[in-house]
Amino acid sequence: MSVRSTIFWGAVTLLCPIVTSAQAPNSATDITRAEWQAVLDSPDGRADRQIKVVDLGDTNVAVGILQRGKVENSGGPPRGIVHALVTEVYYITSGGGTLITGGTIVNPTEPSGPDSWLAPVVGTSFNGEFEGGQVRTVSEGDLVVIPAGVMHGWIEVPDHVTYLSVRPDPLKVLPAGYVNPAIQ
Repeated sequence: MSVRSTIFWGAVTLLCPIVTSAQAPNSATDITRAEWQAVLDSPDGRADRQIKVVDLGDTNVAVGILQRGKVENSGGPPRGIVHALVTEVYYITSGGGTLITGGTIVNPTEPSGPDSWLAPVVGTSFNGEFEGGQVRTVSEGDLVVIPAGVMHGWIEVPDHVTYLSVRPDPLKVLPAGYVNPAIQ
């Protein structure tokens, strides 16, 4: 092996850990029950609260906590929301209700802008009425995967529903490193 080759491979060997650590995390991120409960109990007042956004190198993942009080079925067309770029995985921690997903959006609102409170939580989103969709009853322990671009909303909640939302963010639209002020 030539001197140049030796220097080149020595440099590659030295730089690989640096490049690897810049591309992928080398430790896990914890979110304790006490932390997500503190975020839920904080005086924010919003139904949807981001807990943390973790940079995984080539993607981000966010975790939020949501709570909805009683929702009565209005008998009219159900309304919901679509997140253009962020998928959500709901894990129902308590309560339950009737969730609708899919279908098409009718009379959508203007997309939420970058200054909207929604932008750092779920990215660009639209609200509107449902046409079609799948209706299901969910309760404690259930999981629902809602891909980006899929309309979703609550038709009825008898008492309350509390759920964690895990949000894969491959386009990195959510703010990496975010930690809710309630747990900082």
